Amino acid sequence: QVQLVESGGGLVQAGGSLRLSCAASGRPFSRPAMGWFRQAPGKEREFVSAINWSGGVTYYADSVKGHFTISRDNAKNTVYLQMNSLEPEDTAVYYCAADDRSYTYIVTGTPAYWGQGTQVTVSS
Repeated sequence: QVQLVESGGGLVQAGGSLRLSCAASGRPFSRPAMGWFRQAPGKEREFVSAINWSGGVTYYADSVKGHFTISRDNAKNTVYLQMNSLEPEDTAVYYCAADDRSYTYIVTGTPAYWGQGTQVTVSS
């Protein structure tokens, strides 16, 4: 069983920053890609960002390019999402995702594993 646990969410004013973390535990992974999704109230869950095992390949949704940065520390089995210049439109529950087949499963919204989510609220 694989577990993904997010942390770092909270309340921040517009223009502020937050860094989300997602720690993976459980059965050994085989070089998993990891990523983030978000779901705003009344909307469907949407892809935010993905990163491959080595960290050399990253993908971002157009809406967050230039504002969010994904990174990972494989020694800690942890992926991060640095979010800068946050806007009220970024308010959502943010979910971590992982897949040990390919990052494409994350980019296309069908990862094998999901976290429980962490709330990010941006006030105006």
